[in-house]
Amino acid sequence: MTGHDENGDEGRRRSRRSTALKVAGVTLAGALVLGIAAAGWAYWHLNSNIKSVDINSALGDDRPPRALTTPSPSGTVAASPLPTGSLNILVLGSDSRSGRENQELGGGSSEGARSDTAMVVHLDAGRTRATVVSIPRDTLVTRPSCPPASGGSSGGSTGVGYGAMFNSAYSVGGAVCAVKTVESITGIRMDHYVEIDFTGFAKLVDALGGVTVTTDEDIEDDDSHLKLKAGTHDLDGVQALALARTRHGIGDGSDLGRIGLQQKLVKALLERISSTNLLSEPTRLYSVTDAITGSLTTDTGLDSLTELMRLGESLRGLSSSQVKTVTMPVVTAPSDPNRVVAEEPPASELWASLR
Repeated sequence: MTGHDENGDEGRRRSRRSTALKVAGVTLAGALVLGIAAAGWAYWHLNSNIKSVDINSALGDDRPPRALTTPSPSGTVAASPLPTGSLNILVLGSDSRSGRENQELGGGSSEGARSDTAMVVHLDAGRTRATVVSIPRDTLVTRPSCPPASGGSSGGSTGVGYGAMFNSAYSVGGAVCAVKTVESITGIRMDHYVEIDFTGFAKLVDALGGVTVTTDEDIEDDDSHLKLKAGTHDLDGVQALALARTRHGIGDGSDLGRIGLQQKLVKALLERISSTNLLSEPTRLYSVTDAITGSLTTDTGLDSLTELMRLGESLRGLSSSQVKTVTMPVVTAPSDPNRVVAEEPPASELWASLR
């Protein structure tokens, strides 16, 4: 009978433990490297999604003054380095990008760019309240002469346009002319510019799991292909986009009815985002972020994932109930019953209140 070698057994057990620890260590290190690489690729992908236009360089100093930095209403200095001052952002909904997906959703070609949705988003100091002012696309304005976008593909030198439709600014001069036109009629400097296209909006709604919207009347619009009974509806991305484009199936068929639907959608999106814990669902968070960044054109001050995240984080205390939606006061244009002009003095008083 062979004697038992306890020292040898112990040595073999130590060797196996050492080997197992090495394998576990190599596996963990490999997973960590892959995780970092994946995170790095995801950040690069999302960051590279964003397109931008250098509006500040194009417009130079011929603009309204920047808003004064106002302390938080509490009068205390926030511990967070996040921005808290007031901010004005021009948000455009555009069908300007060509491509199969956009075409299937009714988007125009790149040569026929339009901005059917225009909103001035004013964030109060402290970022706890916001006012969203819609500008009807059919408003007749004096469109200023616009310079080309510096380094951008959109924009071009344009002459002054008298009695021009508001949305023609984007058509003839891109983002730069849209911003300059808004600044000329409001007297307010746009701190940032954000443009979202058809495809991206639909994908964003789908990534969030849809939106819930209540309509006050039946909607049947052959142009947007939307049919809804009055009441509350859970809409997917294509349906939400159709609602945003609907104008002929409601009210008098003018752009004012469509603006009301678009404002409902803005609040519905805010409610869905605030009720969804994206941080606990990494896959959905990535889908939402990919949908947003893949559809955006911004000014150069917001053209990175880091800056967009800082802006989003600064709005974490903003709920839909704290967002006021209004439309620039307008009346029927004397020269054309199918067009409107700013109603004075209410329109000027509205812009003055934001300034």
